[in-house]
Amino acid sequence: MNDTSQAPEQPLPLQGYRVLDMATMVAAPYCASILGEFGAEVIKLEIPGIGDPWRRFGTMTATGSTLNWLNEARNKKSITLDLRKPEGNALVKRLIEKCDVVIENFRPGTFEKWGLGPAVLKKLKPELIFVRVSAYGQDGPYRDRPGYARVAHGFGGLTYLAGEPGRPPVVPGSTSLADYITGTYAAIGALMALIARNRYGIGQAVDVGLYEGIFRMLDETASVYAKTGEVRERMGADTVNAVPHSHYETKDGRWVALACSSDKMFERLAAVMGQPELVRADRFATVAQREAGRSEVNRIVADWMRTMTLDDLMACCIEGDVPIGPINSIADIFADEHIKARGNLVEMHDQREGKVVVPNVLPRLSETPGTIRSLGPDLGQHNDEIFGGLLELSADELRHLREQKII
Repeated sequence: MNDTSQAPEQPLPLQGYRVLDMATMVAAPYCASILGEFGAEVIKLEIPGIGDPWRRFGTMTATGSTLNWLNEARNKKSITLDLRKPEGNALVKRLIEKCDVVIENFRPGTFEKWGLGPAVLKKLKPELIFVRVSAYGQDGPYRDRPGYARVAHGFGGLTYLAGEPGRPPVVPGSTSLADYITGTYAAIGALMALIARNRYGIGQAVDVGLYEGIFRMLDETASVYAKTGEVRERMGADTVNAVPHSHYETKDGRWVALACSSDKMFERLAAVMGQPELVRADRFATVAQREAGRSEVNRIVADWMRTMTLDDLMACCIEGDVPIGPINSIADIFADEHIKARGNLVEMHDQREGKVVVPNVLPRLSETPGTIRSLGPDLGQHNDEIFGGLLELSADELRHLREQKII
């Protein structure tokens, strides 16, 4: 497990860029986290005395915030500011002028109501990148509806496909998948906009709806429906266009994921199973034949796999060049030698909490890799640095702002 607490200084691709994270919870702040991991200075703006709700969502730590917060607010500087008050609104505009990217995820129209819409920001700083994340995007008939990841999974079409045939749809994993996918797309948008600004000198808005990344990842479902009218239904662990391509139980009660998406792969599997007759021309030699005989093929493979322990099955399939992998719990992931070798987990030392383990930065860059320099900050920890330093407010001005609960 990597320990980056004492990591040496390295060049970072976004060093010198400043990001103002005005969002809450997961999706848009995750976008800011990605930019921060690669060197951007990320200033996290929170409500005085309250802070981002993500601080209180999840497993609490000695810091007064959750592990969710320590992980997802890493590398950020926390300031508090009530931008709904005139003095706070004026301050945030001064701060925006010193930033390259502003990120928000309020309901469409909220920033306009606060006098911070795109037209205003364009006048403040024409080259600004304005990243906007919302449930359904900035336009369209549903723009004003609230939404969370679970709603996005359903609306975007993923939940409909999750579960067993003829059974109720299930949650596609107990994680906020849509939030992380959306945050990733938002970060891609911010980076594309920064490249465009550097090349053409223009600023622009990035608009991402929470359901859109989910929908974008549903392979050919849209094209098939448009062409044939076919609605893909729930298939449990199976998938379309490939058999056997599913989950199977081993002799010792473990589960594996088998990928067999071509005739050549199935030929290798049949050889490993000691059943080469399965690939005869009159049996299951082609994808079409295996799809037509899906139940029988799955039964044959399942029966064979139940005769072997996980370790023996993995060794046998790997030797035969058959794509297979264990279905890991988080405990399995922590124990896995490949996870350790790749440094996918990072052990950080926090003065408040002690040891904290978090997922490492993605993607890996060979020459300018991202880093985790700090975990989620205390509420308002960087007020003096940002307001007193960056905006050059005096001690008296800072005192006044605190007394008025503006910061």
